[in-house]
Amino acid sequence: MFENLNWWEIGALLLLALLIFGERLPKVIGDGLKMLRGLRAMAQNATTDLSRELGTDIQLQDLHPKAFIRKHILSEDDEAAIRKPLQGLFEDVKSDLTGVRDDIASVAAAADPRKSAAESSAVAPAEAPKALGQRFDLDAT
Repeated sequence: MFENLNWWEIGALLLLALLIFGERLPKVIGDGLKMLRGLRAMAQNATTDLSRELGTDIQLQDLHPKAFIRKHILSEDDEAAIRKPLQGLFEDVKSDLTGVRDDIASVAAAADPRKSAAESSAVAPAEAPKALGQRFDLDAT
């Protein structure tokens, strides 16, 4: 909740709360915590009542419509039938992306000046410094 606030901003908020509420700050914090506990208890009671009415074990996360349908309405066979075309599409895209990655890696390896310098020095060691010196200065790097 406060991941985008740094310590100075949190301190400033606490100082502002102290200035606004003054001596009543501990009571306001206590009332806020009591309200939060009450909301949690109400949510827990609602899920317990819903679970009892439906006759299944329902958790709060299961109340999301997609999760509810997946868990309570679709059978495993139905879910597999829905996933099958998407799985094939996923495999096709994955193989295409693997091919593109391999192509990019081969182009990057061919364009690497260090690797081409090593290959040209292996072919003609006496002429390599002249050829490399004409393209760029090795001592400058």
